[in-house]
Formats: sequence, structure tokens, C-alpha cells
Amino acid sequence: MHSVRSRYVTSAVETVGPARLLTMLYDRMLLDVDRGIEALQAGDRVQASSHLQHAQEIVAELMVSLQPDGWDGGEKLMAIYRYLLTELIGAAVQGDAGRAQVCRDLVLPLADAWHTAADELTRAAAAPTVPAVTTDAVMGARLLGVG
Repeated sequence: MHSVRSRYVTSAVETVGPARLLTMLYDRMLLDVDRGIEALQAGDRVQASSHLQHAQEIVAELMVSLQPDGWDGGEKLMAIYRYLLTELIGAAVQGDAGRAQVCRDLVLPLADAWHTAADELTRAAAAPTVPAVTTDAVMGARLLGVG
């Protein structure tokens, strides 16, 4: 069953454009932070650490892929990513659900904004295309928990 799910998600990630991949990563990061918060509230620091570490990996990948000089808000977004990474690490190390919640509260409006932008790009596209599989797609699949 896991291999079927894994193949399906990998295929989905490989066929989406960069905007959709970004929204998928944000969605997964929110899921990881939510699971981390729940685990911390239940007293399961091992499980919480695992979820929060996965969220950290996503933030690190977003940092690596961001070109801050490419647009006016790039440097500010990089600063947000740095803050998120620091706070997610701190939440995991200290077992602080409140600190993880602050991260979630920061990520949610960013995720919503990226979803809106991706939806607008989709509507604006004249003809849908299927991009070639790239290392970004493979990395996206891994960060989404498959592959």
C-alpha cells in the first residue's frame, strides 16, 4: 500500500509546476508543524521532534531555492525563513508547543498567499504543460514524505 501511495505522490509532484510544488511544500510544512504541536501537547517529544525536523528540512529547502535578489520581497522572505528555522529548532529542542504555534501562525498567511498566486498563474496559463522531471521535483517528493 505504501509503495502505491508513494508512486502516486511522486508522480503528482513530478508533474506539477514550480508554483504548485511550492504550495505543496507549504501545506506539508503546516501539517508537520500541526503534528509537532499535537505531539508536544501530548508529551511525546520524540514524535514532535521528528515532525518539527521535517518542517525544518522544508524551510531549509525553501531557503536554498529562494533567490533573494530576484525580487523586491526576496530579502524579507529569506529573513522570515531564517526566523522560522531558528524557532522550529528551538521548539523541538525545548519541547515548546507555544513556540511551534508561533511558527504555524507565521506560515499560514504565507501559504495562503502562495496558494492565491499559484491559482492566478494557473488561470493565466493559456495551455497547460507538463514540465520535465527535475531534481527540484524529486526533492519535493522526498520532502513531502515519499521517495
